[in-house]
Amino acid sequence: MYVILVYDMGQKRVGKMLKLCRRYMNWIQNSVFEGELTEVQLRELLHEAKRIMNEEEDSLILFKNRDLKWLDKQIVGVERQSTDNFL
Repeated sequence: MYVILVYDMGQKRVGKMLKLCRRYMNWIQNSVFEGELTEVQLRELLHEAKRIMNEEEDSLILFKNRDLKWLDKQIVGVERQSTDNFL
């Protein structure tokens, strides 16, 4: 499935969340990631994220779709991190 992940973490936890998300997905902008994940990968990511987060202060939002081809992506302005070079 194709996933867009957005997070807002406390300053002490933001670095750990960044490293975690980079292991699974492509960074596209501050605290925003995208990529293809299996159900198992998504469960692993969420399990590890919950260990990092303080669920009373932090938030993580997922937008999920069956496939990238069903998503119309438009970039206005500077693209922070291009994912076009990936095979």
